[in-house]
Amino acid sequence: MAGLSTLILLLCAAKDVMTSSSHWKPTWPSYRVPVILPQSTLNLDKPQFDAEARLEVVSPCGPACHKSSPLPTYEEVKHYLSYETLYSNGSLTETEVGIYILSNGGDGSQGKSRTKRQIYGYDSRFSIFGKDFLLNYPFSTSVKLSTGCTGTLVAEKHVLTAAHCIHDGKSYVKGAQKLRVGFLKPKLKDGSKGANITNSAMPEKMKFQWIRVKRTHVPKGWIKGNANDIGMDYDYALLELKKPHKRKFMKIGVSPPARHLPGGRIHFSGYDNDRPGNLVYRFCDVKDETYDLLYQQCDAQPGASGSGVYVRMWKRQNHKWERKIIGIFSGHQWVDMNGTPQDFNVAVRITPLKYAQICYWIKGNYLDCREG
Repeated sequence: MAGLSTLILLLCAAKDVMTSSSHWKPTWPSYRVPVILPQSTLNLDKPQFDAEARLEVVSPCGPACHKSSPLPTYEEVKHYLSYETLYSNGSLTETEVGIYILSNGGDGSQGKSRTKRQIYGYDSRFSIFGKDFLLNYPFSTSVKLSTGCTGTLVAEKHVLTAAHCIHDGKSYVKGAQKLRVGFLKPKLKDGSKGANITNSAMPEKMKFQWIRVKRTHVPKGWIKGNANDIGMDYDYALLELKKPHKRKFMKIGVSPPARHLPGGRIHFSGYDNDRPGNLVYRFCDVKDETYDLLYQQCDAQPGASGSGVYVRMWKRQNHKWERKIIGIFSGHQWVDMNGTPQDFNVAVRITPLKYAQICYWIKGNYLDCREG
């Protein structure tokens, strides 16, 4: 079947995209990604906004479970990548998509809940203090959602986050219609304009400035699955703000295989709820991966969900180092590993298909989304 062969091509691993230079310098692979285009849009009934916002997602399906799952059919993939768009006035649409291959490309790889702690041994998180750090790249790309999660700036008006921060798989969460995004800024003292207020040895007090969200995109793969065997693979959403944020943002990129990441390590910053008002940074090694997920043991707490997982690698075409978002921190999992419970924190990888979809949501033109 033509559709099946196309799907196999999409899921095929481009294992040799790294050149010999990557042996001494971690280099971004050059991917040619597929094209995902809207085919039809249907108006849906306005949602009820009756779901409780959850700051974490728990799933018992671990790496072996995901790796043993059968490949979805071509039609199933098209359905998973179709999406709902929620507007600030409460209206809702569903858009079906088509998937097209214009050139060869691919990606490089193929219980019990614990509701409070996701810390492994010594807590290796770092709280980021001071305007000089919080307002500078890359920490300045992290923002807080009014539903309690974290997001990352990926364009002038767009924020990438986890789908479960907006939708519980069955319904949109309370507050999703009036969703806001918070930007940390210095708290002004005595009417000052923010000048000369960093001379104190004490950490500078910060506050959130909020911008309303104009519309939200959530893939149908999440709405169908809700963190079961397929749902967590699609736990991502894109928010469009009502006005530009005027900050430097971080680009998205196709997730390379874990063995090609610098030191096999990932980084992300989020607003963990056990440190209110603090931006918390961490890094750790990737322990395992599937085509859609990265398994790691980065210390995290609820509230960090939706954080952009990034790495810094050499961009050969531009002759410079560049950070890119390669995944979205989703949640926590207990996994049965040969009869022994093992827990992981899980991030959704940005695959070539997801890159094509998210990029199109941002730019609205597939021609600008050909290089992952």
